Amino acid sequence: MKIECKLFATLMRFLPADADGHVVMMEVDPSTTAYDIIDHYGICHNEAYLVLQNGVYLYDEQKKIPLNDGDTLAIFPPVAGG
Repeated sequence: MKIECKLFATLMRFLPADADGHVVMMEVDPSTTAYDIIDHYGICHNEAYLVLQNGVYLYDEQKKIPLNDGDTLAIFPPVAGG
């Protein structure tokens, strides 16, 4: 199945060279979870602070549920500022 993965801010350094900006399309197994994608890119779980599946926030337990074909996964690091 295909998913779209978006990494933002400092996490963009984990994207492959052929990524389109901060976005990469991925062919993944139907059992793939958000944690699998985070691990695939070598991102520490605490660095993947905000994870959205189709614009909906995922709690830690939800990151263990398989994604669906066509999903968009957006991953943000912790941010600070004002």
